[in-house]
Amino acid sequence: MERTIQLLDRAIGILEACEEGPASLGDVVARTGLPRATAHRLAAALEDHGMLRRVDGRWALGPTVARLGAAAASGPPLAVAARPALERLRDATGESVQLYVRRGDERLCVVALESPHSLRTIVPVGAVLPLARGSAGRVLRGAGPAAGGWVESVEEREPGVASVSAPVRDRRPGADGGIAAAVSVSGPVERTSREPGARYGELVQAAARAIERAAGLAM
Repeated sequence: MERTIQLLDRAIGILEACEEGPASLGDVVARTGLPRATAHRLAAALEDHGMLRRVDGRWALGPTVARLGAAAASGPPLAVAARPALERLRDATGESVQLYVRRGDERLCVVALESPHSLRTIVPVGAVLPLARGSAGRVLRGAGPAAGGWVESVEEREPGVASVSAPVRDRRPGADGGIAAAVSVSGPVERTSREPGARYGELVQAAARAIERAAGLAM
């Protein structure tokens, strides 16, 4: 038991060593005080479980940490409550749908449902994407729509992909309508067209309102 606890302590120490950004093996050794071989062995095991990933030869926090962090910080109720509305949105549009929350200067995917088409947008749960590009990024920056609106983007983040996003707002008294998340539909331009908002905007807005009600964010 003591050895198990020691291994757990060491693993957590390695994760904390990568908390502020990608760290080389030397950085991990310096920050944890672990022998180099031990640090490498544990980091490789954490990578196998998605807790760490390689970025230009350095160790960084992985998608599993992002997913668990989303569940803890944004709250399972939001992700769980959103799923039925997202399933209806995917079925109505035939395209992939996602729910994003903001994490500092990035956005984190907390729910993702894929289109049934073989050619589709794939964004895994736990994916961390920039706020600067894409309709969901603009929504989460507050640079998008007024209450109830939507934002579209065409080949902004990725060639050949278009998306439409709408804000999920906290409309409870005292919350000032702050943006809790962004719901998004994305797919290849050849299906969504170069004006995806005209095709999917109202459906995405309706899904956002449904999520607000299901998550207890509506008045």
